[in-house]
Amino acid sequence: MTKNQKLVYIALLAAQGVVIGLIERSIPFPFAFAPGAKLGLANLITIIAIFTLPFKDSFTVVWMRLLLTTLLGGTLSTFLYSCAGALLSYFGMLIVKQLGPKRVSIIGISATGGILHNIGQLAVASWIAQTWTVMLYLPVLSFMGILAGVAIGIAANYLLEHVETLRNFRAVYGRFDQQTKGEHK
Repeated sequence: MTKNQKLVYIALLAAQGVVIGLIERSIPFPFAFAPGAKLGLANLITIIAIFTLPFKDSFTVVWMRLLLTTLLGGTLSTFLYSCAGALLSYFGMLIVKQLGPKRVSIIGISATGGILHNIGQLAVASWIAQTWTVMLYLPVLSFMGILAGVAIGIAANYLLEHVETLRNFRAVYGRFDQQTKGEHK
């Protein structure tokens, strides 16, 4: 994989995440019993980036997606909520991924990301409202986060196994990942 191929791939992932995020934002909330809950379809791109790119590049995808989505239709408050949720989710998924595929599947990693995304957003809401009572909404959002995370994980698992380009990037990243783990021992 050349440097230009990798840059194009990063840009395409970020663009796909932005488009998916903007489309999802325009859809009314599908869950009447959990106001504000969404599937988080753009997190599909984050999972694909985590499994097909090294840390620095996958982090670039996440930041580009956050910034561009905000610039194309967000506000400062949506940026704060999105940033807290996306970063907590991203780093949490990276940590859980380190347990290895024998212990946690892509679906489990995605479900972890769904829960952590909601925790990050509720933490910002608590900070803005200056009360921790907002966190009482956590059980409902955690349940929704698990369901959404499982759905996104299933979709990511399917794409990573059936899309040849993703398989190729994953194979290159796997070799890179094995080389860096060998250097740290």
